Amino acid sequence: MKILHTSDWHLGQSFFNKSRKAEHQAFLDWLLGVIREQQVNAVIVAGDVFDTGAPPSYAREMYNRFIVAISKLHCTLVVLGGNHDSVAMLNESRQLVACLNTRVVAGIGDRSPTEQVFELSDAEGKTGAIVCAIPFIRPRDVLRSRAGESGLQKQQALGEAIKQHYHELFQAALVLQGSKPVPIIATGHLTALGVSQSESVRDIYIGSLDGFAADGFPAADYIALGHIHRPQKVAKSEHVRYSGSPIPLSFDELATPKQVVLVAFEASSIVPDITPITVPVFQKLAVIKGDLASLKRQLQAFEHKDSDQPVWLCVEVESQEFLADLPQRIQALTDDLPVEVLQLRRARNTARQTLHQQEQETLAELTPEDVFAKRLELERFDNDEEQARLARIQLRFREVVTEVETSASKPVQGHQPV
Repeated sequence: MKILHTSDWHLGQSFFNKSRKAEHQAFLDWLLGVIREQQVNAVIVAGDVFDTGAPPSYAREMYNRFIVAISKLHCTLVVLGGNHDSVAMLNESRQLVACLNTRVVAGIGDRSPTEQVFELSDAEGKTGAIVCAIPFIRPRDVLRSRAGESGLQKQQALGEAIKQHYHELFQAALVLQGSKPVPIIATGHLTALGVSQSESVRDIYIGSLDGFAADGFPAADYIALGHIHRPQKVAKSEHVRYSGSPIPLSFDELATPKQVVLVAFEASSIVPDITPITVPVFQKLAVIKGDLASLKRQLQAFEHKDSDQPVWLCVEVESQEFLADLPQRIQALTDDLPVEVLQLRRARNTARQTLHQQEQETLAELTPEDVFAKRLELERFDNDEEQARLARIQLRFREVVTEVETSASKPVQGHQPV
């Protein structure tokens, strides 16, 4: 029995206003090749199939085409809902795709425990594994709010409720397993304690659960997790893993190669043979750091790159002075190169230097706009969500300044000048 573990596709993602459509399609085509070559019996997508609850139409079409293609390979597809996925949207086609050998478990709110436990067939049509298909668990699915509970008590209650849900499904899997020597696979889309996150991972239990203790997982033979974009083991356990996202979803993910995980069980054995398979790079990304002179030297390395596919860059500038024309300077350095600068930011030590410089200035030398701009220099607004937040902050600042200036220009009624 061969199972391929993947997660966090984030179909439809916009990366600094760049579409990832070509990368995702290249990945899905490559994945079909791996399934065919390795004769995979089942693929588990452990959450976040889409980047948003209302993905663009091309992303939905890509998802549907993949389901049709994988069904022709006689491979079962198991799709789990993630925190980015809409339960309602995934459920729209659940019954339809079931006819194409695809099992969708979008959420647990409307599913009984027994509906989340099912068998997977091997190449001979026999039971090759049993799955406890657990998607992203929303607090409202397993908890009832109680008046007077502290934040810590709510956090503990949610952790216990998730642990109990895993226990119930595992017990149902043991009953289904009976005396058959078949492995039990559990899934999950959450943050397990002791893992390394990246900038693109958004908190999923804000104010409720920071992380799920690894000892809360059942004694399954393999646990396929999603939500964390860096591939890694949990609590040093070989059989408890995050496969990670198949493409980098932020620039800080470039240091770790992307992968899917092939999990093979030999006949009459429940001990998995685990083999990570590296995903090719479909779009080159790079991060360069330094002062302007150093950046110019580093950019020379891109002069002979294939111009058919420009490299997407994150440029981090170290400078001891505030450069108001920094975007124009970087643009001049990259004009004739096969690169696109998607993110331009100042190094943290530059931000500290800017703060020190501010301490040497008096407020009389600065306008409110200057003070506000210098304060924003100390923050990072790296992704699309943060850029939208920055725009709202700037708009609100201008509104406040306008209100203050308008109020200051009006005489105060009931008061006479002295």
